Amino acid sequence: MSEATDDNQTETPLLFGRVLDVKGGARPIDWDEAQGWEPAAAGEVLWLHLCRSREGVQQWLETELGVPEPTAELLTSDQTRPRAFREGATLVGTLRGINFNPGAEPEDMISMQLWCDGNRLITLRRFPLQTPREVVAQLDSGFGPVDAGATITLLAEYMIARMSQSIIDMNQVLDELEHDDPEEHAEAMLKRISTIRRNCLALKRHMAPQHEALEQISRDAPPWFEEEDRREIAESIARLRRYLDDIDISKESALVLQDELRARSLASSEHATYMLTIVAGIFLPLGFLTGLLGINVGGMPGMDDPDAFWAVVMLCGFLFVALIVVFRRLRWL
Repeated sequence: MSEATDDNQTETPLLFGRVLDVKGGARPIDWDEAQGWEPAAAGEVLWLHLCRSREGVQQWLETELGVPEPTAELLTSDQTRPRAFREGATLVGTLRGINFNPGAEPEDMISMQLWCDGNRLITLRRFPLQTPREVVAQLDSGFGPVDAGATITLLAEYMIARMSQSIIDMNQVLDELEHDDPEEHAEAMLKRISTIRRNCLALKRHMAPQHEALEQISRDAPPWFEEEDRREIAESIARLRRYLDDIDISKESALVLQDELRARSLASSEHATYMLTIVAGIFLPLGFLTGLLGINVGGMPGMDDPDAFWAVVMLCGFLFVALIVVFRRLRWL
C-alpha cells in the first residue's frame, strides 16, 4: 500500500502503516489495527505515517500515545524549523526535505515531524514527501531497516541525499552561464543568477538548522537509538556539512558571475558615454564656428566672395584634424 494510494483515504489520518519484523521486512497495518497496538514478537516496531493536517491527529497523539499537549501541538503545527529533542524515553524531531512535487521550486522545503519511543515510530507531514515512500518500498521488498533507530537514520539520510541533485542542477546552470555570451543574453543571465542565489539562500536557511537537529539526535537520543544508528547519523551530518559548503560555493560563484556581468554592462555603458563625449568635444568647436558664420547680420566677411564657402570648409577640415591630433596626444582616443 503506497502513500499515493492512501492519500485518497481521507476518512483517517493514516497514509500508510507498517510493522517492522526485525529482518528488514514489514507487514501492512491499517488504522483500526494500529489502535492499541502491541508487539506480537520481540523487536517488532510499529511505523505509522500520518497526514498532520487531517482532523483529530493531535487528539489521537495525546490519547493513544500519551504525548504531552505541547509536544502534540508541535508535531501537528506548521512551525517547521528543523529541531530535535529528547523527552524522557522518546525522541521528537522535525526534519525538512526538498520539494519535488509538480510545480514546486527546490527551495520550497517540505517538513516531516517524527515521534518515537523505540517501539512505535510516528511520522507526520502535510504535503506529499518522497522519502518515506522510498523507505517503505525497501521494507516491502524485505531489505529495509530493522528497527526504529535505523528507520530514522535512513529517513534522514535520504532527505539529505536528495539535496545533492538540486546542488548539481544549480552548478550545471552556473557552468552554462559562465560559457554563455554575456553580450547577447546579459539580462536573462542576471535573472537566472538571481534565482540561483535565492535558491542557495533558501536551502542554507532551512538546512543549517537541520544540521543542528541531527547533531542533537546523535548526542541526546534515548538508549534504544543504538551506537550503529549514531554512527549513521554522524555520516549524514558530515554529508550535510559538505552540501552546506557546496551551497556556499555555489552562492559565491553566482555572486562573482553576477558582479562580472554587471561590471561588463557598466563598462559598456561607460564606453558608449565616453565615445559620445568625444564626438561632442570634436564637433562642438565646429558647431560654434558654423553657427557664428551663419548669423544673419550685416558685415559678415566673405558674403560677396564666391570662394568664401570653400575657405570655411577647409577651415573646418583643418580644425577637425587638429582636434583629432590633440585628443590623441591627450590619449582621449
